[in-house]
Amino acid sequence: MNVVFLSPHFPPNFWPFSARLKEAGHTVLGLADAEYHELRPELQAALTEYYKVSDLHRYEELVRALGYFTYKYGKLERLDSMSEYWLETEAQLREDFNIFGLRPADMDKVKRKSVMKELFRQAGLRVARGKVCRDPVELQNFVDEVGYPLVAKPDIGVGAAKTYKITSDDELKEYIAQKPPVDYIVEEFVPGRIITYDGLTDIQGNIVLDSSMEYSKGVMEVVNQDTDIYYYMVREIPEDLREAGRAIVKAFGVRERFFHFEFFRLEDGSLVALEVNMRPPGGLSVDMFNYANDMDIFREYANLLSTGKISQKAQHPYFCTYVGRKDHIHYKRPHEQVVAEYGPLIAHHERINGIFAGAIGNYGYILRHPDLKTLLEAAQGIQERA
Repeated sequence: MNVVFLSPHFPPNFWPFSARLKEAGHTVLGLADAEYHELRPELQAALTEYYKVSDLHRYEELVRALGYFTYKYGKLERLDSMSEYWLETEAQLREDFNIFGLRPADMDKVKRKSVMKELFRQAGLRVARGKVCRDPVELQNFVDEVGYPLVAKPDIGVGAAKTYKITSDDELKEYIAQKPPVDYIVEEFVPGRIITYDGLTDIQGNIVLDSSMEYSKGVMEVVNQDTDIYYYMVREIPEDLREAGRAIVKAFGVRERFFHFEFFRLEDGSLVALEVNMRPPGGLSVDMFNYANDMDIFREYANLLSTGKISQKAQHPYFCTYVGRKDHIHYKRPHEQVVAEYGPLIAHHERINGIFAGAIGNYGYILRHPDLKTLLEAAQGIQERA
């Protein structure tokens, strides 16, 4: 199979996707704007060929590159980046070169939160009341209907950037004055814990791998307050969450794709559907999945493309926790003490790319253990202030 990987070097921990595809016998064609010598050696070895463009935002250059790949290797059968940022670019390239996967006609339902909300309702799921308010009159009418507090976020957007919590008339006025000139959806504030349902589907839309994460706090709070976060992958996925995830996969027609669905778990135990992302969960979450299951999710993706099946099921023998720290926060334990004190629990640690630092920190630790209490105590210790 001829597989084009857009931006195969970024996110930095996604290079094994290319490597496992190559090991499975696929022709892996890299396309990005980085210099070839900047790619890590393992990625260079995985790519059958690499085509450098001056800028990945120059669509005509991408078309020229895929035209070249088609001329040299024949029909292009898959194209992906595993990144939310390039979703629309990928869709247009698939349309122009008749490649399997999401197309431009699918973009509204997987990018616009307002459209997601309607599909959630059709799937029988509870959602927060919300509306795209395009002028102050619409906004005030919604406030009169729902009341404070409210959350306002881009209808198309990633990572809680430019997201507002509005608790009063004065903050409403500030929001109107400050908000960027794009569509915003305004929703009632939902006081619940963020949990996720993540996984991978086969070409028929069957879920072949799944997992779930719970967060110490909301990403909006982390970004807006510039604080730190930890989150953990559970060992047992609640059945109501699994059922909701299956309903969303069916409603959105998710086929041969990773997905990352977000929910609120309310105090009464019920679920409120928040949004969908048609990609693997971000940061080091795919690495967490591997450590939690003693498996290689990159290889299983290659298996799926090769045979339509995975070779190993996730057994979840460990809880796995990501713990982020930010450079500006003065922690009680320096890095060296963290490694010495929690070394037996630490599966991996690394400095985080600055693009992700606002949400998950400048430095991250992955910990695993069969007992959740042990991990949470370690996470809180790593983030304890001086």
